Amino acid sequence: MKRKYRCLACNHIYDPAEGDPEGGIPPGTAFEDIPDTWFCPDCGATKADFEPFED
Repeated sequence: MKRKYRCLACNHIYDPAEGDPEGGIPPGTAFEDIPDTWFCPDCGATKADFEPFED
């Protein structure tokens, strides 16, 4: 199972099952496979501002 990640700035959860279609990330994309140029769709924080999240 692919791990979810949480934005440290706004608490947005990146769920690999959902991806970020509006940001060009299709469902099923692991966080590790997202380009470093991707940013949080809620607040604009960088990928480096995310941490692993366990729900």
